[in-house]
Amino acid sequence: MKLAIDAMGGDYAPEAVVTGAILAASEYPDLTLLLTGNESQIRQYLGHSVPDNIEIIHTSEVIEAVDEPVRAVRRKKDSSMVVAANLVKEGRADGILSAGNTGALMTASLLIIGRLEGIERPALATLWPTFDGRGVLVLDAGANMDATPEHLLQYAYMGHVYSQDVLLVEKPRIGLLNVGTEPGKGNQLTKTAFPMLAEGDFRFIGNVEARDVMNGVCDVLVCDGFVGNAMLKLAEGIGLGLFGALKDVLLQNWMSKAASLVLKPGLLKFKKTFDYKEYGGAPLLGVKGVVMKAHGSSNARAIQMAIHQARQFMLRDVLSQFVKVAGYKEHKMCNE
Repeated sequence: MKLAIDAMGGDYAPEAVVTGAILAASEYPDLTLLLTGNESQIRQYLGHSVPDNIEIIHTSEVIEAVDEPVRAVRRKKDSSMVVAANLVKEGRADGILSAGNTGALMTASLLIIGRLEGIERPALATLWPTFDGRGVLVLDAGANMDATPEHLLQYAYMGHVYSQDVLLVEKPRIGLLNVGTEPGKGNQLTKTAFPMLAEGDFRFIGNVEARDVMNGVCDVLVCDGFVGNAMLKLAEGIGLGLFGALKDVLLQNWMSKAASLVLKPGLLKFKKTFDYKEYGGAPLLGVKGVVMKAHGSSNARAIQMAIHQARQFMLRDVLSQFVKVAGYKEHKMCNE
């Protein structure tokens, strides 16, 4: 198994990416990591003893966070991200991991690696923390702003496979994000998609309201990319705001500071439950290879966990199972 890693992508690259790769290389000797980027900068953080399963592929360009995705992918042919994507296209790597420009990664995945045959729209799947500690896989989280009912059905199938085989959830519960739990609620998209999901070959539990998502009512949440991305950013903002407000309260006076010492172990455990670094990356499902998007501000631990998730993706041969997703229309037509 070989994973191409964009060593120059992310707020703390290349140090965080290289350090995370070293941690993962030591943990997974069966996985070869191909670090693409400026060789001298990468070696600065590799140290003198380079693990046998880490290779460096020098590139001269970097796609920045402010770059326009399509233009950057087309013009910066020797960028760390584009070179990594081409390694997958050429069969020299099984997947790509990047903490860089999200739009550019999705563009490179579609233009260079390509969609799986039969998949109309790849979906970005993010694993959100829940209060019960199980987590919920949300897709689409922003790859496509618009969706059709058929797209939502494909998202549900891909989410089912990924949750079951990579996240190891037995019989994942699939929910449709909506404004009410009753059948028939919502806009035209969700009203049309509901009966299609109900007939799917997976465990569909019906509509799910946003307020219940983090209570763990489902394992996979299906929605269009506009709604999914907006909800994700709202949840991130609320989470950061709450932890910041709580910190201010606990540091107000000597009494609250004393109380915080008693509460500290429990608070740290609670915070870890909602720490994105423990959840790895967000896979782009539906392309001809493993594509993993790590958080832009990923540290070494986050990169290590994203590599772990990508390895699981490869080990469980999830891509071959997506063939069933692409063939759901033909299967339904045959049954009818």
